Amino acid sequence: MVSDRDKSGRGEAAHAGSGNTGAPTTVMEREHWNQRYVGKTFLWTVEANRFVAAEVADLAPGRALDLAAGEGRNAVWLAEQGWAVRAVDFSDVAIEKGKQLAAARDVADRVDFEVADLRAHEPEAHRYDLVVLLYLQLPQAQLVPIVQRAARAVAPGGTFLVVGHDTANLTNGYGGPRHPDVLYTADEVVAALGEELTIEKAGPVERPVETDEGPKVAIDCLVRASRE
Repeated sequence: MVSDRDKSGRGEAAHAGSGNTGAPTTVMEREHWNQRYVGKTFLWTVEANRFVAAEVADLAPGRALDLAAGEGRNAVWLAEQGWAVRAVDFSDVAIEKGKQLAAARDVADRVDFEVADLRAHEPEAHRYDLVVLLYLQLPQAQLVPIVQRAARAVAPGGTFLVVGHDTANLTNGYGGPRHPDVLYTADEVVAALGEELTIEKAGPVERPVETDEGPKVAIDCLVRASRE
């Protein structure tokens, strides 16, 4: 079973294109994330997120869009499963590391990396058989239009997967951002989707985290939807 555990307990979090873990300001911009991603080692694990692996297991490979892709671990894993992937993140440093990971895993020809700020990015409508949006932690005013544009990118018969740090994690879970305004619930994602897609599952999920003090549990929210 693949895992997204990391000893810091932070899991992954995001901004306009990658991850936020409780910085002094609510949203970290490109240069902050470029500084965090600098170096040969990967900021997060290079294995696929556990929820991506589980939710994609029953899908036939096609065209996938990975938004807020970070260093590309999910995009590369999807490519290894036979998907043709476009991976988008606003950190050019993270994207370069994603390209290196794809090359090391021999799937560079199956992943198209793009540097773009999701607050302005407009994916092509009804094009992708799978759209994933993981740990994009932004205030609702910024998050909702991104979710809506991502949902429109889902092709007929396609699947949309959103995973984020749940609001409940602030008081009942471990790690994650410390800013309530960038946390959200599955119900808020469902509300943002409106009638665009059919909701298949929506609610909180638990994610094990290994720490120096022993195993902890983070609370995420997960929404899976599809276009008929």
